[in-house]
Amino acid sequence: MFENYKEYNIQIGGFKTHITDFRQFMNDLKRFDNCMIQVMDAEGAAGIEHVTHATIHAINAFSRKQNIANDLGLEICVRTSGQRQISQALKMLGIKNGNINICVIAVDCNKNIMDRLSDILGKRDDKVLEPSENILKNIYQISDIEIETIGNITNLLMERTALLIVET
Repeated sequence: MFENYKEYNIQIGGFKTHITDFRQFMNDLKRFDNCMIQVMDAEGAAGIEHVTHATIHAINAFSRKQNIANDLGLEICVRTSGQRQISQALKMLGIKNGNINICVIAVDCNKNIMDRLSDILGKRDDKVLEPSENILKNIYQISDIEIETIGNITNLLMERTALLIVET
């Protein structure tokens, strides 16, 4: 399904990190201003396929001028969450101080961006991107019937992302 995603130059990585100062953390990420970097709480990501799907939808929404947010990073967050409300998306996927698993999405960055981000975030650990059905059901208020109908939670969340296109 996503065999062409590399043409978008999308990189996705997971990190276990500790944030003591959210503002400083965000300022540290801004030094990579030659590309777009978005960070989200990895618990709200149903795997790399889900995040890639949302990122492609966000990029396409901007190219069609059907974006919900004015910033590509926020649009990725909105699309990943399947929400039209930015505030709701940030509640679900926002970064907070403390120990946190982070999903990093980099668009149009150098190939070694994830290595360079390790200076800020610590050791990369893509295992944090593996979906936890119980956590995702709680975050997204998903019933067992919904999952059974679609087949699995990743496909369900990707469908919610796709449905945002119909509504825009």
